[in-house]
Amino acid sequence: MLGLSMRDLRVSFRDLEKPALAVPALDIRPGEKVAVTGPSGSGKTTFINIVTGLERTRHGSVRWSDTELSSLSEARRDRWRSAHVGLVMQEFYLCPGLSALENVLLPGRLSRVRPVAELKAEGLRLLERVEISRPGQPVETMSRGQMQRVAVARALVTRPAIVVADEPTASLDADAGIAVANLLLQLAGEAGTTLIVASHEKRLIERLDRMIRLEAGQVTRDTGALQEMAERDEAF
Repeated sequence: MLGLSMRDLRVSFRDLEKPALAVPALDIRPGEKVAVTGPSGSGKTTFINIVTGLERTRHGSVRWSDTELSSLSEARRDRWRSAHVGLVMQEFYLCPGLSALENVLLPGRLSRVRPVAELKAEGLRLLERVEISRPGQPVETMSRGQMQRVAVARALVTRPAIVVADEPTASLDADAGIAVANLLLQLAGEAGTTLIVASHEKRLIERLDRMIRLEAGQVTRDTGALQEMAERDEAF
């Protein structure tokens, strides 16, 4: 399992007067399940891009256990992400023309982090767990809820230490959203992964260990920090 440490992070864009994200200090423990929430434009997407290495950190430190992302080139960040991070996105990013199983296996085959036979067995097991009964079904013939289930299985097939989900239920109806949220939390919990979910969905946020709220690029509420304060007070 991997834990996150941010220090003196600042992300600025040329057309913005203020930083898109400014985090003096933030820690996420290995295996912790964390919600990141806030209004549109609050910095959630930038936060996700930074912690997954999709964007390079130019000011400050973003460290996952022994790996400092700011010191890695784009190619090395890509390799690190392939080996350690599973992504679940709002728009799924599945490949039409490929089956459910082929889509689940694709990241693992590209990264070559596990033997093909072992990867396929895990892919079939996960598709069964997310209740996809036809692994050979083309994804373009599936409902949106089924597609997101396939995306959850794909994120977990390499057994990553970190799973990051960006609005995973936002494009689904209420019932499908609940089902996908249940599967994501259950499977990530079983695997012991560190889970970060960016979401507006209150019912999903409340089920996670901790909530971090962003506004205008800054952390305005962190229930993890509040809990640590309460524990220190109890100790005295």
